[in-house]
Amino acid sequence: MAGPQFVRYFPDVLIALKNLGNSGTPSEVREQIATNKKLADDELNEQTESGINRFENRVAWARFYLVKAGYIDSSKRGVWSLTEKGINSNLTHAEAVKIFNQVHSTFQAHTPASGGESTEEEVAAPATSLNSISGDYRDQVLDLVRKLPPNGFEKLCQRLLREAGFQQVEVTGRSGDGGIDGKGLLQINPLLSMQVIFQSKRYQAGTSVTVSQIRDLRGAMAGRTDKGIFITTSTFTADARKEALREGVAPIELVDGQKFVDMFVDLELGLIPRKTYDVDEKFFDEFR
Repeated sequence: MAGPQFVRYFPDVLIALKNLGNSGTPSEVREQIATNKKLADDELNEQTESGINRFENRVAWARFYLVKAGYIDSSKRGVWSLTEKGINSNLTHAEAVKIFNQVHSTFQAHTPASGGESTEEEVAAPATSLNSISGDYRDQVLDLVRKLPPNGFEKLCQRLLREAGFQQVEVTGRSGDGGIDGKGLLQINPLLSMQVIFQSKRYQAGTSVTVSQIRDLRGAMAGRTDKGIFITTSTFTADARKEALREGVAPIELVDGQKFVDMFVDLELGLIPRKTYDVDEKFFDEFR
């Protein structure tokens, strides 16, 4: 195949979004692609040497280029949506390579080299803009968190949950408690609240939470609550993600390393925000 490996996912991302009604969350898009292409668990769980999930990163890079090419909206609210151009598209691989070359030539200083797989495989795709690449604050936050002592990490999770709206958040961390690290009360509305149990794993890159750990947490939840949260600084295997949302059992919300950093961003904790801009070259076209 011409171009980096993620180029082959350009058509797949567009097809997945069309199947989802022209918009979807990143996880929905990935699940749709995995289903459409019948990808094996080994491919879904494969990681780079730096601990990045290779499949997820390829899909994210595909989305990044499609945003720059005008096929996907550049919304930063966690939902990918097709533009009119994307809705009416039916990309071939040759067209996908052409899109890559056009976008890559504009941002060559910031993006992976054409035809080179090693570079793009080791660099996490930016969420929305090239500015995300220049400041590796996400990796820096995860590195700091992974170096915290166990009790410090649990207290950090407690702080994040409080900032996110939980009340009566307690850190338990008792041995023999089924891996439960804490609990909290989520006030859904003035008349309804829910007890939530959470578990936190301060894993290094390359170590993923397995399906058995999800089942252990669910077992520990039995008789206490119908809702759990599993927080990790790493990733979850594909089987773990499926188990967390399996029908007929209590759901477990999964917070991986990237979503964990997103909480710091959304809550502006431990980060000093700085405003930056991307140049909208299309705006200047009519004046040229």
